[in-house]
Amino acid sequence: MSRKVLVTGGAGYIGSITCVQLLAAGWQPVVFDNFSNSQPRVLEHIAALTGVQVPLVQADVRDAAALATVFSQHDIHAVVHLAGLKAVGESVRQPLAYQDTNVTGTQRLAQAMAAAGVKRLVFSSSATVYGEPEGLPLVEGMRCAPQNPYGRTKWHCEQLLADVCAADADWAVTCLRYFNPVGAHPSGELGEDPRGVPNNLMPFMAQVAVGRQPLLRVFGNDYLTPDGTGVRDYLHVMDLADGHVAAVTALDAQKGFEVFNLGTGTGVSVLQLKASFEQACGQTLPTVFADRRPGDVAANWADPGRAKAALGWQARRSLQDMCDDTWRWQSRYPQGFDTAHPDSSETA
Repeated sequence: MSRKVLVTGGAGYIGSITCVQLLAAGWQPVVFDNFSNSQPRVLEHIAALTGVQVPLVQADVRDAAALATVFSQHDIHAVVHLAGLKAVGESVRQPLAYQDTNVTGTQRLAQAMAAAGVKRLVFSSSATVYGEPEGLPLVEGMRCAPQNPYGRTKWHCEQLLADVCAADADWAVTCLRYFNPVGAHPSGELGEDPRGVPNNLMPFMAQVAVGRQPLLRVFGNDYLTPDGTGVRDYLHVMDLADGHVAAVTALDAQKGFEVFNLGTGTGVSVLQLKASFEQACGQTLPTVFADRRPGDVAANWADPGRAKAALGWQARRSLQDMCDDTWRWQSRYPQGFDTAHPDSSETA
């Protein structure tokens, strides 16, 4: 059996660390990435950590010809589909771009897979598909009513893939609804390095701590939460990567469409996360409060019990691990992957 796994978005934050964990589990990732929000040198870091030069196809997931070529040139066993746009606020401003990249990209990928006879897929979904929670913790069977264009694109993709499985019993698709990935590889060699101003909280805090951003803006302090700030289920990216490995491994025994939450099961507020990160970096971050962002919900966190029961997966790393590993990465590479010569003394 081929052990090759095509990882779309494989040079990105989640994708790169998933590739490392796939390699550790005996899989052979093939990266498919257009570097719209990632850097080619990520592959050098993967090689330094693993001793493996992962094959790269530089292309857009909407490029049907490039997809056909990768399936013809590689004996792909399964696909992990991570490529896509992922910021709630940006999706409100650019709904057409999100529809095109996320939905059209997933459709083109599924068409190429069907043509190649590769019918095992792990899809990167999101907790945003739930929208305003009807109850907490969030369970997979709850109503999905996404509140923003990003969440709606993920929900649309889930429905599309469920329809594909219903039409052809040979398909096995697992949708992973993950919550808020944070942290970095514990080596400090791989982490989140967004192009431009970060859209997500943890990388923004990290850039404040190294002086790349002047201050932290907390969007909303009037939510009906214990301290007024938004509450989320923050998940270490290493645990998330392990979840992808577990899902890929389970595909061979699976038929049809499955959905799993990946989270810790614990809600953490913005101010709680900030306090833990300040402990990690030894600084007090200058902070101001701003209006809520459109499309954000007050609180959500997962019930991850189904993933534990079916995949044998559960989150193992703590909130402080998430912050410590983020700081190790950001302090070692203050300019992200553009940092010329990291100071090894900063990794301790």
